[in-house]
Amino acid sequence: QVLLVESGGGLVQAGGSLRLSCVASGRTFGSYPMGWFRQTPGKEREFVARISRSGSSTYYADSVKGRFTISRDDAKNTVYLQMNSLKPEDTAVYYCAKSTTVFGTARLDDYDYWGQGTQVTVSS
Repeated sequence: QVLLVESGGGLVQAGGSLRLSCVASGRTFGSYPMGWFRQTPGKEREFVARISRSGSSTYYADSVKGRFTISRDDAKNTVYLQMNSLKPEDTAVYYCAKSTTVFGTARLDDYDYWGQGTQVTVSS
């Protein structure tokens, strides 16, 4: 059983920055890849970024590439999502998730534990 708790969401103006955090329970955090996803009302949850177990490999959705950075601190059981140059279309509930695969993927079905989500609102 893994418990994931996100924080760091809020209201920010376009062009601003936020850093999301996701703290995981358990002593095996460093043994699995992690991902961030987001969802807006009426739409499917979409992939944002993922990071490998070692942190050496990352992958981003085209919509956030160059603006968002995913990282992890295994000593703190935490994965981060640094979001810069935010746009109104980034407004969503953001979720972190634990991957069941070796390197992490962009597929929702490859993640088995999810946090409760944190709201990010970007005003124009």
